[in-house]
Amino acid sequence: MGTANHPQHAAIRPAWLASYSEDVIDPGQPIVDAHHHLYDRPGMRYLFHDMLEDVGDGHDIRATVFVQARAMHRAGGPEEMKPIGETEFANGMAAMSASGMFGAARLCAGIVSGADLTLGAAARRVLEAHIAAAPARFRGIRHTAAWDADSSLLNPAYKVSEDLLATPEFRAGFGQLAPLGLSFDAWLFFHQLPRLIDLAHAFPETPIVLNHCGGILGIGPYAGAGNEVFARWKAGLRDLAACPNVMIKLGGLGMRMCGFGFDALDTPAPSARLAEAWRPWMETAIGLFGANRCMFESNFPVDKCAFSYRVGWNAMKRVCEGASREEKDDLFWRSAARFYRLGPEDLGDPAPG
Repeated sequence: MGTANHPQHAAIRPAWLASYSEDVIDPGQPIVDAHHHLYDRPGMRYLFHDMLEDVGDGHDIRATVFVQARAMHRAGGPEEMKPIGETEFANGMAAMSASGMFGAARLCAGIVSGADLTLGAAARRVLEAHIAAAPARFRGIRHTAAWDADSSLLNPAYKVSEDLLATPEFRAGFGQLAPLGLSFDAWLFFHQLPRLIDLAHAFPETPIVLNHCGGILGIGPYAGAGNEVFARWKAGLRDLAACPNVMIKLGGLGMRMCGFGFDALDTPAPSARLAEAWRPWMETAIGLFGANRCMFESNFPVDKCAFSYRVGWNAMKRVCEGASREEKDDLFWRSAARFYRLGPEDLGDPAPG
């Protein structure tokens, strides 16, 4: 599958992934994959049939949520309208899945795309175009805000700044979401959580979901500083959890920037080892937010550098093996379905109850 185009993402190694497998844990547990991408870019192709192969590997995936990744932007037209191409693309993938010709799972049942919210009030026209491109599936916007003083941790495809979420321009654009019934996916690093807390307080009517466990960092200046990172992350997460309009996605820990190192092993780690490493972070988040405000995510194909789809979901099932059936349903499908407003028609036939 080649190499990734982000300096902090490791390459996907199909033969390496195929060298280890294990039985599916609790195969009857319904799942909504709350966060994945599809794209075709130099060195990295992950499209409908690639995702279909992973989704069909044994877990009961009922639906998935496509999240912004600069995929299939329009080649021409006004710059601010180019991201509409991503919604058109994802909606086409969703239509293929909804035909039933490719299995029971409903891929891209919810769509989160990008818009430059620093356009201020002018962002409304972009948001309305997204809605028009996928009126039955478009749910919200992700405007990447992940910033660090160490530029090696940044994705050069995005223009970010330390105070992006606080700028008047961004907030004027952000203020267009709630009136249109749209949500916000927040991607930032753990030390930026106070910025998100301030934003959530300023816009209590806007549903926000924090991506990837809150942006844990374990490389570069954060290598070997796990205890300090955890303490600062936990403090920020505790204050964020006090905002009733905020939920959190549990996943994304296969990214190299998190510092777990599973992508660099000679053989893939079993799910028990993944769960052991993830448990302190995920259990803390669940304890602070409650299962009804947490949702598991695959973050594929990004996390595919570290584990297969089957093993990754097994690890998440191990993390919450002591939870009640009600809590598991919240974590694996109900929280995501509620946040992204997925109905029974999006969750397979029969839909989970």
